[in-house]
Amino acid sequence: MSFIELKHIDKQYAGADRKSVTDFNLEIKQGEFIAFVGPSGCGKSTTLRMIAGFEDITGGELFIDGKKMNETAPRDRGIAMVFQNYALYPHMTVEKNISYGLKNMKVSSGEIKKKVDWAVNILGLEEYRYRKPKNLSGGQRQRVALGRAIVKNQKVFLMDEPLSNLDAKLRVSMRNEISKLHRELGSTTIYVTHDQVEAMTMADRIVIMKDGVIQQVGKPMELYEHPANKFVAGFIGSPQMNFYDITLSGDTVTFRTGEKITVPESVISKLNGRQGEMILGIRGEDIKLDEQNLSVYGNEKQQAVVENTEVMGNENNLYFTFGGSPSVARVSKYEISKIGDRIEFILMPSRMHFFDKETEACYV
Repeated sequence: MSFIELKHIDKQYAGADRKSVTDFNLEIKQGEFIAFVGPSGCGKSTTLRMIAGFEDITGGELFIDGKKMNETAPRDRGIAMVFQNYALYPHMTVEKNISYGLKNMKVSSGEIKKKVDWAVNILGLEEYRYRKPKNLSGGQRQRVALGRAIVKNQKVFLMDEPLSNLDAKLRVSMRNEISKLHRELGSTTIYVTHDQVEAMTMADRIVIMKDGVIQQVGKPMELYEHPANKFVAGFIGSPQMNFYDITLSGDTVTFRTGEKITVPESVISKLNGRQGEMILGIRGEDIKLDEQNLSVYGNEKQQAVVENTEVMGNENNLYFTFGGSPSVARVSKYEISKIGDRIEFILMPSRMHFFDKETEACYV
């Protein structure tokens, strides 16, 4: 049975020409970690705020633990929220920031001390207990905000881009801390982010949104391997999937600039007879430059000139133009190329995706 259920949820602000969220349907199990992800303005934070009760629901129904919540006040929904800007009280110490909500809930002083001690310990804040926010780093402030949420022992945690103000190293550290905390508490968590890496590494399932509409819901690798459309394929994965305008005739793919490759029957059969103009997509790691693959697929070798390189340490990204489109190959650290080098490569046939030219829905 679903713990949180959103049924045909709409949101339209007064005076707006269109809805900010349209027909949002989702069932969340108890203890799940769900990430809402998408570009700015896609409706993910608006949806989170409707769940929290900070925004009115224009249409549809919201249920938490079997109870309809549309008209329920935020404080009565059993929710704790962590904000992007921490929202700490600057005149209060770490201890008092964490305990403040419990005092408002009329929790006994003995229970407050017990909960605060537990939160301070689990979040590694003991040595900062009596400091004020101005004397804390960004990561420490975020841990205080988490502590304030977890001591309330609520049924649901909502997190609205909580790591976006942190530097790259701290984001990685805090991702691990939040994931660990989620496992230890067994909480139901909804996490909003524009960072697909955060979503991929933390969530049990991801909800990808665009223009207020759900594009796809699934486990991280399901979205990566089987995108529903071109938007999902391009949004999930770094570097972004390569896309090419192509024409398929029989088993021959012709690129916009005339290059041709032959696609095996195992791929063609999945297209169920579709032919003509399409979009071909392939991820950078599936463009191969190694001798073994060049030997196996020798008849399908293509060439391009390297325009830029990114040396990542454990791998290299090679940028070039092919088929009339900017392209990137993700290769091992041992496959070294310089700007201006002419490279030979193959597109792995079994890893190709084909998208409808008009609707951008994914066929394969």
